[in-house]
Amino acid sequence: MSALSAAKTADFRGPLDVARAATVVLDGQDTVIGWSHAAEVLLGYPQNEIVGRPLVTFLSPRQASESAADQESTPAAGTPLSGSEIRVAQHRDGHSLLVATLECPLPGAGAAARVLVAAELEQLRLWESRLALLHGLATQSPVGLGIYDTDLRLTWCNAAYEREIGLPFAEFRGLRADEMYSEGRFVTKGYPDTLDAVMHHVLDTGEPIVDLHFRGEPPSDPGKTHLWSCSYYRLQDADGHVFGLCEDAFDITDRYEAQRRLALLVEAGRAVGTALDVIVTAEEITEVAVPEFADTVTVDLLKEVLEGEVPAAGGLGAPALVRAASRSARATGGPGGPGDPKEPRRPSPVAYPPGSPQYRALSSGGLTLVDDTLVVPLRAGGDTLGLITFLRSTPVATFENGEVALADELAARTAVCIDNARRFTRERSASLALQRHLLPQHLPQPSAVDLAHRYLPTDNLTGVGGDWFDVVALSGTRVGLVVGDVVGHGLEAAATMGRLRTTVRALAQLDLAPDELLMRLDNLVGTAAEEQAEALGTPATHEDDATGATCLYVVYDPVSRRCSMARAGHPPPVVVDPDGRVSFPDPPAGPPLGLGGLPFESLEIELPVGSLLALVTDGLVEARNRDIDQGLDTLGRILGDPRLSLDELCDRVLSELLPDGTTEDDAALLLVRTRELEAGQVVEWELPAEPVAVGHARELAIGQLHEWGLEELSFSTELVVSELVTNAIRHAEGPLRLRLIRDRTLLCEVADSGHTSPHLRHSAEDDEGGRGLFIVAQLVHRWGTRYTESGKTIWTEQTFPSEG
Repeated sequence: MSALSAAKTADFRGPLDVARAATVVLDGQDTVIGWSHAAEVLLGYPQNEIVGRPLVTFLSPRQASESAADQESTPAAGTPLSGSEIRVAQHRDGHSLLVATLECPLPGAGAAARVLVAAELEQLRLWESRLALLHGLATQSPVGLGIYDTDLRLTWCNAAYEREIGLPFAEFRGLRADEMYSEGRFVTKGYPDTLDAVMHHVLDTGEPIVDLHFRGEPPSDPGKTHLWSCSYYRLQDADGHVFGLCEDAFDITDRYEAQRRLALLVEAGRAVGTALDVIVTAEEITEVAVPEFADTVTVDLLKEVLEGEVPAAGGLGAPALVRAASRSARATGGPGGPGDPKEPRRPSPVAYPPGSPQYRALSSGGLTLVDDTLVVPLRAGGDTLGLITFLRSTPVATFENGEVALADELAARTAVCIDNARRFTRERSASLALQRHLLPQHLPQPSAVDLAHRYLPTDNLTGVGGDWFDVVALSGTRVGLVVGDVVGHGLEAAATMGRLRTTVRALAQLDLAPDELLMRLDNLVGTAAEEQAEALGTPATHEDDATGATCLYVVYDPVSRRCSMARAGHPPPVVVDPDGRVSFPDPPAGPPLGLGGLPFESLEIELPVGSLLALVTDGLVEARNRDIDQGLDTLGRILGDPRLSLDELCDRVLSELLPDGTTEDDAALLLVRTRELEAGQVVEWELPAEPVAVGHARELAIGQLHEWGLEELSFSTELVVSELVTNAIRHAEGPLRLRLIRDRTLLCEVADSGHTSPHLRHSAEDDEGGRGLFIVAQLVHRWGTRYTESGKTIWTEQTFPSEG
């Protein structure tokens, strides 16, 4: 049986249909003369009890207004009265019920004047609601409904189905589903791929299939792919015979596209901006957008953006653009092509002619849509960073309004990430420049020691931290070694570290003893804290950024092999003698800088030639799972290996103490191996503080220069020795000491017991003296004064003639 024939035989009669309603035949006096079985069921009266009795026995009289209305308009014979009436009926058992009645006059001259049909009001209302539901499904429902017979040919559809097809039902009635959607396919896994197979499965098994997603191009919208949510269920008549199946389909294209766009935005939020790198960020957006949103995506940025600079303000008439990233669903290759999406690209200049979509987008600052090309500027903070171009290769695959909005949102998110990467590039460049100025990039190579060092900041993004180390060449071939640690990390700690390092270098040039240097450094930090508190209007206890910093300062003399050291809250050094024995000299631990309250004290030891001295910060030897003593013991064990060079030792220390290459605190390591000047490089004489000593000192110096083969320095050295010894005799007391050192330069030192510092001055024409030290300063490369417990030493340094 076909669906159409089943529809013809189906019982669509309402409750007031004479064939199924309670039927009463009345004569002209409203006496019952006929009574149906349905009336007996509804009202409880058997026919033999009610026939001959008046209508009012079981039915209330009609309202006067309704009767008057009937009298004003008497229907023609054989036609029903206008509409049904709601009246109260009395059941035989005494209870009342509301019924809907309809009366119709009967033609002819017999006793029967009219027939009255009645149905329970609730039943009528239910039938009317079902009728309205069927009418709505057929005319108003957005869900497309179609009924197919057992041959899978369409026999009925509602208005929504007609709109999907785009033709009147009569023109596609009887067609099979696969004939209407020849290119369609199911995208839901686990079911047959074709409509024909799905429908046969439902007919054969009786198993309904719900929410299958079907993709195809409807005849009403050629060239545009739609997606429907489809359900199928078998249709049977009252006797259980299968006469077809019903298909309901709802177009979810808009919802699917919205979900797809949302998913793309979520993916962009997850995948774009994972690294603070402009090029990587540009590549990430192309990976997200291809092929989900476009076939080809290119990202062009202003040259300044790649360099971390702020884009130039004003018009962008012909900006210098650089192709930062490009990706295509197809590997086209060739000049100007997108290229293989897997092959890394180097940024290359790109230019767009006037009138092109890209040129227009940059000029206007707004997106430009031309057919299958969509260009969106990348803007952040009011600055244009570049543009992103989305291209679709299919001619009909144009960008719709929702997709244009999506592209704008993708570009906005990408622009923020690129701007963050640009800012980071700029900050990192500044940080690296700061590091180059704050940390020694090329340590001096004094003759006193061999050097190696490592530096590992916690903030590996900026590459700078609060720890520092330094090597300072001092007079008399001595060398100053310093390592320190500022509280905190990053740029602020690095800036404070730079301030302290500069101060230490300046104080070291005064040839101060380690304890005195730390005392002066501590005073400067405390003074800076007070000045900062006064400037900020905060209490005097306000701490400077340098407060709490630690420092270890060591001075090594290769002539005497004496090493003096002092520390301000810093870990002690590690010493390994030439035989591999490890020791930990422990100078008194003074307070960290800026705290005050305790003095600093020096410790002096003698180091054999070839001793290894290690200066570290606590970030290297201390960790959550290791205390500082354990770290120092491990460090000593590593440094005790005599087979390794200084650089190899540095690498071994980092690999064992910081195996994963990261640290919880900034870490610095400075390794030095001591040397000793040979006996023939140093000569020293003691002279009396008498005028005759001047000539003798000149003779001794000139004779030594001849032994060293430095006759070319004889004249200048004779003047230097003469002036320094003369000044010492004139202004000091006690014996004098003259020392010459032949190192990488020629050093001349005159020591006396005085503490008055000489100074340069300009002498007037009539002055009898005061020109000697000025002449000395012109003859030598450097000169200065250092103080000891027994007096002072004035020293000069001359370069050799071949190096001058």
